[in-house]
Amino acid sequence: QVQLVESGGGLVQAGESLRLSCAASGRTFGTYTMGWFRVPPGKERELVASISSGGNTYYADSVKGRFTIYRFNAKNSNTVSLQMDSLNPEDTAGYFCAADAQSLTPGATSVDYWGQGTQVTVSS
Repeated sequence: QVQLVESGGGLVQAGESLRLSCAASGRTFGTYTMGWFRVPPGKERELVASISSGGNTYYADSVKGRFTIYRFNAKNSNTVSLQMDSLNPEDTAGYFCAADAQSLTPGATSVDYWGQGTQVTVSS
């Protein structure tokens, strides 16, 4: 059974940091592009960051210089993490881990696997 399980969300104050993690299991994700989407209150889903199997990264303009995506590939498990620094209230959203055999793009309408999501709330 394929699972993407997120952890690390919570409530923080503006300027603080959080680290989200996503543990992927049930298949080999080493060749997959993995990343994080978010859904802010009342807004559409957006791609925050992604990392390919080769380590190429993408960041949304709104998070460049503040967020860093990492991935760790092991034989039977894969983890993708999102280090979020200098958080501000506009980062408040549900954050979802995603994995796709091809790529993750800002306008993606089809993604192979999703996590259940974790809430990040940043107070001013």
